[in-house]
Amino acid sequence: MKSLGIEKIPSEGITDYSNGGTERRFSPYSDNGGSVVAIAGEDFAVIASDTRLSGHGYAILSRDQPKLFKLSDKTVLGSTGCWCDILTFCKVAEMRLKTYRHTHNKSMSTPAVAQMTATMLYHKRFFPYYISNILAGLDESGKGCVYSYDPVGHSEKNMYRAGGSAVSLLQPLLDNQVGLKNMENVAKTPISMERAINIIHDVFISAAEREIHTGDGIHLNIITKDGIQEQRLPLRRD
Repeated sequence: MKSLGIEKIPSEGITDYSNGGTERRFSPYSDNGGSVVAIAGEDFAVIASDTRLSGHGYAILSRDQPKLFKLSDKTVLGSTGCWCDILTFCKVAEMRLKTYRHTHNKSMSTPAVAQMTATMLYHKRFFPYYISNILAGLDESGKGCVYSYDPVGHSEKNMYRAGGSAVSLLQPLLDNQVGLKNMENVAKTPISMERAINIIHDVFISAAEREIHTGDGIHLNIITKDGIQEQRLPLRRD
């Protein structure tokens, strides 16, 4: 068929157009697993993460990758979720902390870091960081404090909190052993550092038995007025 000297190209054999288009889906997010637990005491805070970095399905990308990031001498951030978003978030946070330190000639306090973290997460609310954050440290009076966040910046101050892929297994144990929930005739005394470390060890062992994205090891940061002490404990590696 010719019209005005232009020949029409036949389309019967071009199946890409005759059968309709194919929709391609793409997700910018990836969940690399991991779990974080934090407990605050009268004059200390303990935050710990496992060291397994998972890929898609049953893949393990690393067995020695903690999810804890030191933001100051009295503040540590534990972050799980999409590993590339974790690295980006921590890089921006460290830049802001360095700017504050050069401007004011002092390090940012833990409550101030907590507020900054909430502001940074809320700033990205329309394309949020795919991460679960728990911030632990000492406040201006030297007391332990823990802050937990959702991906868009809502913050809550607690004395203990769990997050990450095994949160549904970790948090009920913390509620019972640290918060003393659903227990009768129990004296609510301040938790000691040794008991906090033992509880964190026990809950991670329990989670590693039942959740494949948590395991290999526990990396602890113990925050006191003297600084931050690191400790490593083994977990099952299968």
